[in-house]
Amino acid sequence: MRIVYMGTPEFAVAPLEGLLEMGETVVGVFTQQDKPQGRGMKMAPPPVKKAALEHDLPVFQPRSFKTEEAFQQLKDLEPDLVVVTAYGQILPKRVLELPRYGCVNVHASLLPDYRGASPIQQVILRGETKTGVTIMQMDRGLDTGDILLMQEIPIEPRETADSLHDKLAVLGKETLCLFMEKLKKGEITPEPQPKECRFYAPLIKKQDGQIHFTESAVTIDRMARGLTPWPGIFTTFQGKTIKLFGIHVKEGSGGEPGAILDCSPEGLTVACPDGQVVIDQLQAPGGKRMACVDYFRGHPYNKDDRFE
Repeated sequence: MRIVYMGTPEFAVAPLEGLLEMGETVVGVFTQQDKPQGRGMKMAPPPVKKAALEHDLPVFQPRSFKTEEAFQQLKDLEPDLVVVTAYGQILPKRVLELPRYGCVNVHASLLPDYRGASPIQQVILRGETKTGVTIMQMDRGLDTGDILLMQEIPIEPRETADSLHDKLAVLGKETLCLFMEKLKKGEITPEPQPKECRFYAPLIKKQDGQIHFTESAVTIDRMARGLTPWPGIFTTFQGKTIKLFGIHVKEGSGGEPGAILDCSPEGLTVACPDGQVVIDQLQAPGGKRMACVDYFRGHPYNKDDRFE
């Protein structure tokens, strides 16, 4: 079977490697274009491109599949199946219909819930206890195609977006490999998705990392775990934007939102309406990331100062 793989970020590397480890014939890899990164803004290839080149696979980086050139590149590869994992482009109808087995997507949620771009972060923000990977037949909708295979894993109480990302990347690889085995045996039965889903997973933006201590302690804790490392958590204190790291809920009664209750080597305790959270580290504008107790040795606060 001739397979074309489409993917871009680190999450998409493991499923590609799974296909290669199975001995599948990957005839080409499509990925997003190189982008400037780092302080020097040097052009850097996407993780999937690096992985593909390591295996001497042909790599294509069209800006869009709306062009005849991009479509012809795909058509010339004569794919029987296209596998898509976090590619980052919308595929037009003629691309979806080109392969014999169509295009399938490796999606990091238990569909129909959390359709969209940020399912890993959103399940943590919502306090879900389980998630998983769905192999879906792609159609013109947003993650609305028939479900072909699904596997789930539990979400640990202190799970972070980083740790869950890595677990789901491995599960994505395993689920895709199992799908390929079943496809060859004729054991795949498509199941239509329900039209309704409980929650969507919209694209995360930088401003989504701003927390307000008027929120509940549990909400702030979930944001800290779900939005780290990107966009990261920040708030305002003494008129400055402060980045926060290592937040967790502490037992105790609530207080005036944003009030500092304690500052010690164990962390900075801040009041929420319904409880307390402890912050391990912070970073002020132009400064280094450091323990809260070390920061406040050099930047005293008044009893009336509040985190917003």
